[in-house]
Amino acid sequence: MKKLFFLFVTLFCFGKVMSQTDRYIYQTEVNPDTINLVNMKVETTYLDIKGNQSLFISESKLLQDSLRTVLRQQENTEVKKSKKDKSAFPKMPNGKSIQPTFFDYFIIKNLEDRSVQMVENIGSKQVYYQEDRKMDWDISPQTAEFNHYKVQKATMTFGGRNWTAWFAPEIKIPDGPYKFLGLPGLILKLEDDKGDYRFSFVKKITIPNSFSESIKPDARKSTRINFRGDKASVRMEMVKNKDSEINFDSFNRMNQRNGTMNGGFGAQPGMNGGMPNDIIGGQPNLQPGNPLEQSVGKNANLMNIGNSNPIELSNK
Repeated sequence: MKKLFFLFVTLFCFGKVMSQTDRYIYQTEVNPDTINLVNMKVETTYLDIKGNQSLFISESKLLQDSLRTVLRQQENTEVKKSKKDKSAFPKMPNGKSIQPTFFDYFIIKNLEDRSVQMVENIGSKQVYYQEDRKMDWDISPQTAEFNHYKVQKATMTFGGRNWTAWFAPEIKIPDGPYKFLGLPGLILKLEDDKGDYRFSFVKKITIPNSFSESIKPDARKSTRINFRGDKASVRMEMVKNKDSEINFDSFNRMNQRNGTMNGGFGAQPGMNGGMPNDIIGGQPNLQPGNPLEQSVGKNANLMNIGNSNPIELSNK
């Protein structure tokens, strides 16, 4: 276990890419159920910018992937059942589980050519596609102040939702949360008119060497239209081959389907240099469970595994 902890610290300190990262931290609120009246759930998302490339990822997703990398490095991907025979995932020293996330993917953007890549991990595999829709913003002269910045309003319809963005012209980065980019300044606040999603900039930190994400050479390239089908195909292939790493991939989807997503958030995670405070300086208590049998049972429909409230309601 000590070797595992030191390897984790090494990954945290040096990351996959040795370069300075400007991390823009957002408090992200999501309505998990658009039909029933429930409380908004809160999690932290990151917009990491290195040169002309950016990475959008949730804090929970980044933590899951970094721990998964540790386990792969240790050749310890065997998943065991918990005592209660329920799904489990590596825990923090305080006994709290890593929370599921509404953003079980990461997005890589090239700010120079405005390309957007949506990437999802399926166990040790990856499936991705390049966004093929343009960001047609309607910029308003209306201004306001947000988090000590002067911001300007812009609106757009995208993915079946009407979005309002407030960008800061003084932060000359044409980027923002999720897939959104192309405005003459960083988006500091973003929300849809249904009130289901709200991204609010909290602060910026600089990380000398951060853990990053990239598209693997063997990743399956898909299209926006075929993305769900290609993900299901890769997942079924891994189940057929009894690939043990599909168990970790099932964690987030399993908890969403069982309702854990409705109670998994509420407290804002720590925002230090990239990982929650309670994992730095303490040894992670890795206690993986086995959600495979529950998530891929005879009645499971792999095509329907996913967020209860997807951020895109249509392909238009």
